[in-house]
This record gives sequence, structure tokens and C-alpha cells, in this order.
Amino acid sequence: MSLRDNAIVAYAETKVMKKSDRDVWVLGGEILESLLDKTGFEKKEIDALVMSGLTGTGGASMFWAQSTCDMLGLEVGFCEQVHTGGCSAIGAVARAAAAIDAGMCEVALCLFADTHVREHNGRNDRNYRRDWTEPYGLLGPPGAFGLLQRSYDAKYGVDLRALGKLAVTQRNHAIMNENACEELRVPITVEDYLNSRMIADPIRLLDCVMLADGAAGVIVTSRKRAKEMGLNKCVIPIGYAERTNFLGGENLVDVTRSGHEIAGKKALAAAGLNIKDVRSFHPYDDFLIAIVIQFEAFGFCKPGEGMAFVRDTDLSYKGTLPMNTGGGQISAGQAACSSHNLIEAVRQLMGEAGQRQVKDTANALVTGIGWINYGRNWGSSAALALVPNQ
Repeated sequence: MSLRDNAIVAYAETKVMKKSDRDVWVLGGEILESLLDKTGFEKKEIDALVMSGLTGTGGASMFWAQSTCDMLGLEVGFCEQVHTGGCSAIGAVARAAAAIDAGMCEVALCLFADTHVREHNGRNDRNYRRDWTEPYGLLGPPGAFGLLQRSYDAKYGVDLRALGKLAVTQRNHAIMNENACEELRVPITVEDYLNSRMIADPIRLLDCVMLADGAAGVIVTSRKRAKEMGLNKCVIPIGYAERTNFLGGENLVDVTRSGHEIAGKKALAAAGLNIKDVRSFHPYDDFLIAIVIQFEAFGFCKPGEGMAFVRDTDLSYKGTLPMNTGGGQISAGQAACSSHNLIEAVRQLMGEAGQRQVKDTANALVTGIGWINYGRNWGSSAALALVPNQ
């Protein structure tokens, strides 16, 4: 058994909401019901629950996955919560597949439900941010990514119009996505990006992701079980890798480098793909500069050439490298435990993206970014390669 012996047989997603009108477990129930309806599985056949630890609603509970089992009436043999930040959604798929391969379960629900705007119960983490940066005014991710963008600018130079192009491209995709947050489904221009207010210099408002509420989920099972159920329209994970605390043992590092340099190569090698083979790219996007750095880390272009790559490449859904075709988190909203990019990739490979459907569905590459550590790039990097069932 291996990763590619498993299949994502269904996905479900609520509309992203600026603030949910429903409780988090109601949203989770809606996702479960939709997935059961799509697949024909009985609820009693779900014998694994894998959740993301990137949750504001459940942030203070060390028993969040178990509590969710209770609320949804699930009895499972494998219960897991993945704590790699924004890598957790694709990490959940990999861990579900591993549990199936190990014989610990047969049908896994990967559930990503969060209402961190409606009800935030975040942990009082003991980490460097609370002790060493926030007391001095560097507040949260915008400040950290502001320093990261400053460093990139000093080394390579930042083209603000290229970043504006990314913002506009993703917003155009969100406008075509009925599940994107309604408040964000408004056209913007490069000039709008350039003129958006400064949040943490040089990070502008339209560089940033917006917290939102929502839920999503997938069901993972073995390809054998999928075939027995007649679920032939499914998506196969063929390569996964992650890296945490990249260069963490070194005192001085180049913060424009990330663990995607390693995770990307490993995931693509497992998938039997070259970076030039990638047909659609769904990078984790909490800030626009993160997309540029990922283009470089994965090898779409050389270090320092990310801005030129953005300028010269058609990243629209009908372009040469379709990117974040659902709008990405920045234009759809950071909801459902940051699973948006995973769900969009699965939707595209199943050919169900409607007017924004990409032409070439040979494969898709999804990434994750998680955690901000001290004096480094982001702390966790992950990559998942997917293909449609052949």
C-alpha cells in the first residue's frame, strides 16, 4: 500500500462567510451530510476523523477532534488533529491515507470547520511571539510578513505591479466562485492594490488574507473500496511531503528561502512529475509575497526571478499556469481551516469548476504554509500532488 493506493472520493464546502450565522458543529454536520449523500456511504461506515489544528473555535480545546466525533455521532477507530498550521488540510489527507494503508481505518472524513470570527477561543500560546515580539509592537502575521517582504526587496527587489497582478488575478477567480466570501467578490485593479492602505509597511490591505467563517471536507478511502462503491470519479494523491523548521539549526538564515525547497522536490519526485509538468498550481496564500517565494522554491523560476515570472505568466484559469482558480484565501476568505486551495484543486480535477474550469486537468499541485517561527521564513511547508482517477 502507498499514498497513491488511496482516493479522495468526494468534497464538500459551505459558502465562506464574513461571520457565520450557524454554529461550527452545524457547519460540520452539513459537510458530513453532503459527503454521505455524494458517496453513498452510511455514517456508520466512517471509521476515521482527521481534523485541522488550525482552528480558532476549537483552539483552546485539546479534545477538539474527540468532541467533534461526539457532536456528529461518529464512532471511529482513528481520531487525529493535525497541527502544522496552514499545512494541516493537505496534511490531513496524507495522514488519512497513511492510516488507511496501516489498516487503522477504511473510510476517513477529513473535516475542516471553523467559525473563528463568530467564536474565537484561541490558545494562550507560550511562544516567542508573546514574549519577544508582540510586546514591542510586531503584531501578528502582517508584521512578520512585512519583515519578510522587506528582506526580499533588499535582496532581489519587489515589483509592486507584479504583486498587484496576483491580487487582481485571484480576485477575478473569486468573482466566478459562488462560494467565495460575498464581501470579497468585488472587482479590483492594480491601481486599487497600489492605493490600498498600509497595514504593516510594506504590507498593504490587499496583500492580506481576511479571516472568515466556513467549513469544508473530503472523504478519503482506498481505491479498492472506491471501485467497489462505484466511485470512479475521484482524485488520487500521488505525492506528499512536508518540512518543519527549515534551517532551524542555523543561527543566520536567508529568510527568503523556505522548506518548500525540500518538500516540493520530494513530493514531485514521489509523484513522478517535473515542475514543468504541473498543470494547475494552488499555493497557500496568506500574503501575496508568499506566492512569489513559492514560485521560486518549487522551481518554476530561479531565486529572485519570481516577480518577473508573475509578470510574464498568464496565471488565470485559462492561462499557461492556472493559479488559485477559486480566488485563493486572499480573495475567497481564510475559512474552513485554510482548506480552500485543496478543495478547489479537487473540484478542478473532477471537472466541476463551472465557468472557471481549467482545460488541462492532468494534475494539480497544492501547498501549505504553517506557523511563524523566530527569525526564519514560515515554520512549516507542505506540498501535495493530485491527479484525476484514470
